[in-house]
Amino acid sequence: MKQHTSSIVFGIAIVVSSIFLGKAFTDRNKTDGEIRVTGLGKADFSSDLIVWEGKFNAKNVDLKKAYLTLEVKKNTIKKYLSNKGIKTEQLVFSAVKTNKLSKSLYSDSGKYMGSEFVGYELSQSIQIESRDVDRVEKVSREVTELLNQGVEFYSESPRYYYTKLADLKIEMISKATEDAKVRAENISKFSGGKLGQLKSAKMGIFQITGQNSKEDYSWGGTFNTSSREKTASITMKLIYKAN
Repeated sequence: MKQHTSSIVFGIAIVVSSIFLGKAFTDRNKTDGEIRVTGLGKADFSSDLIVWEGKFNAKNVDLKKAYLTLEVKKNTIKKYLSNKGIKTEQLVFSAVKTNKLSKSLYSDSGKYMGSEFVGYELSQSIQIESRDVDRVEKVSREVTELLNQGVEFYSESPRYYYTKLADLKIEMISKATEDAKVRAENISKFSGGKLGQLKSAKMGIFQITGQNSKEDYSWGGTFNTSSREKTASITMKLIYKAN
């Protein structure tokens, strides 16, 4: 009889332990009567603003002649861009930078003897900001044609932006919040409870990366400007009461 009673007690202990273990598993996302979840909002978009920059220069022993040469190159560039459909008012030229050039002098034995002035180098940069992304992007690839007109133009890679970023961010927050809420509801349902009131909501870092790129996310936020096609993402951390 005593052995039979012990068996019953042992069986009850196994059942009770199973209940507690099952509850511990379903409550793994619950802390002190809370459900903590993180939702993700994500969207692909195409840039609608392009910024492109380039630089050209002129060298001469005579400063005045160097400046006149630079002006000729500037006018050649303006005419070239105008023929490509770039409006004059879109062109922003920087101030002219002047740099004195010199060469080092050495004795036959290799001893440094000082430097000698050899002329001036004047340089100027140009920036184009436009919503006509296709046109400016095409020009940035073809600008080496200026070499045929005697102009060395040093082109930088275009930078791409999106003018409706504020609206996109609001959309992403909404998506991330909804995603988090669905996760919380599923956890609550699976654990046999009921989702309570929202206690807090915290927005994560807003990230913009190139589409299909291998860019790493940053704690401070990634803001890609080198890719025309981009992907935006943001996270929302929600805490609900668990009833």
